[in-house]
Amino acid sequence: EEFITILGLGSLLSERSSRLTFPELRNFRLGRVPNYRRVFGHPASVFFQNGIANTKTLEMSSLSAEYSRDDAGFVCSLYEVPNNIMIKDGNNIIPSKAYLEREEEFDIVTVPYIEEEEDSSNVVTTGILCVRMKDDETYITRWGKERFQRNYSQYGITTIWGWERDSGLRPCAPYLRHCTLAAKSMGPKCYDSFLDETFLVDRKTTIRSYLQSNPQIMTTKPPPALAERYGG
Repeated sequence: EEFITILGLGSLLSERSSRLTFPELRNFRLGRVPNYRRVFGHPASVFFQNGIANTKTLEMSSLSAEYSRDDAGFVCSLYEVPNNIMIKDGNNIIPSKAYLEREEEFDIVTVPYIEEEEDSSNVVTTGILCVRMKDDETYITRWGKERFQRNYSQYGITTIWGWERDSGLRPCAPYLRHCTLAAKSMGPKCYDSFLDETFLVDRKTTIRSYLQSNPQIMTTKPPPALAERYGG
C-alpha cells in the first residue's frame, strides 16, 4: 500500500509534535485501540537528556501501550504517512529512521484499531503502535550496551522496563502536561479517554485522579529545546 497508519498514544496526540517526525503526514484524526492499556510505566532517555526528569521524586516516566486482553483500550490519534521510507528492525516494520530514533525504547508493532468517526461503522483495520518492550536486553540487542550506558546508566537508571507496580514511578511532569493539553485539543472524547483510560505504573491510578492530586503539573512547562515537541 502507498500509505501506512500511525497510532499516537502520548506526545503524538499532538499534530504539531507528530509533524516533527512526519512532516508529510495526512488525515490527522481519532481512533480507538482495543485490548491495550496505556501506562506511565518506564523512563525515557529524552527526559534525562533534556533535564526534565526528576530522579528524586521519580517523576521521569513516559507512556507505552501494553497488551491487556478484554481491555476497552483507549482513544488515540491516527494519521497516514508514506510507506516508501520504511525500514526493518528484527520482526518490526518501522515507518522511518526518524520514528525509530524518537521511539527508541519500544517494540513497534502492527495492531488493530477502530476509527472514531461517526460514520465508520466500527470498521477494524491495522496501524503502527509503540508497545512495551519485552525487557532491557531487547533494547541492548537493538542499540548496544554503549547506548544504554549513554542514555540511561549515566543518569543512575539501571532498567527501562523493570519497574514494578509498587515502584513509585511517576510521570515526567512536562511530558504529562503536554499529553494532557494535546488530548484536550482533540476534543472531549480524546480528553476523557486520556484522563480515565491512562494509568500510573500501579495500573490502578488514573491520570484524572493523579492530576487532581498534583495540579501543579499543568504549570510545569518544557524547556525551550522541547517547546515544540512538548508544547501541548
